[in-house]
Amino acid sequence: METWRLHRTYDSPSGTVRWDRLGPQDGEPVVLMHGTPFSSYVWQEIAHALAARHHQVFVWDMPGYGASEKFDGQDVSLAAQGEVFSGLLEHWGLSGPSVIAHDFGGCVSLRAHLLHKAEYRRLALVDPVALAPWGSPFFRLVGENTEVFEQLPPPLHRALVREYIASASHKGLRPDTADALLSPWSDETGQAAFYRQIAQADQRFTDEIQGLYPEITVPVTVCWGEQDTWIPVARAHELATLIPGARLRLIPGAGHLVPLDAPALLLAELLAFLTTTG
Repeated sequence: METWRLHRTYDSPSGTVRWDRLGPQDGEPVVLMHGTPFSSYVWQEIAHALAARHHQVFVWDMPGYGASEKFDGQDVSLAAQGEVFSGLLEHWGLSGPSVIAHDFGGCVSLRAHLLHKAEYRRLALVDPVALAPWGSPFFRLVGENTEVFEQLPPPLHRALVREYIASASHKGLRPDTADALLSPWSDETGQAAFYRQIAQADQRFTDEIQGLYPEITVPVTVCWGEQDTWIPVARAHELATLIPGARLRLIPGAGHLVPLDAPALLLAELLAFLTTTG
């Protein structure tokens, strides 16, 4: 991940968070949130593009992910991440940023908003984990047998994670991109962290907030890759109907990893959303 580095830190209750800020300091703030098993790296193209358009862009790796701290016994649950994000917003001094959240980041942003009263100007949900049931067959298999997968020989572990990550893309990942996404999970610490975050993934963390979606009053857009095989596009329609006034935008030719599969198309939708009045 030599070309994407987060230079700042925040000490959260779940460990040290790596984060950074791009663009002019007086620009309208936008926060980008990643999912699992990814990191802020998935947003690098869109982050730079938004910064070039005079947005102040905040990126961060959740505890237990990417360049952020990983350790035994770490709480990396969706509940913990929602609390961390709320604290991070206070640390940044942001009272109403626009938030763009992918995958698990969707649940984290929704929990922070609905349970911890984090205020947003707008919220864009990109193929989010938000509706039950969720979790691929592989995800459930690993979650039910974490102690077995933790003991995989490192080469086998890396091969498994590489194939799992690749399945999130419809177009296929460039070798350097696949290497960057795999890198945080490749060493001994990363291997343990990979299975830790799956073991702590629990549907109850979306169940706790799903009934509150009709209470959302900020502008919301739901963007979804039409070829998403991790979370079917039918969920996009369902989610958009649950959130008052939410608009739905389907991204053709993209799988679950929309920010990497179709960054230009997604950027166009996000820019239109960020600049809409009202």
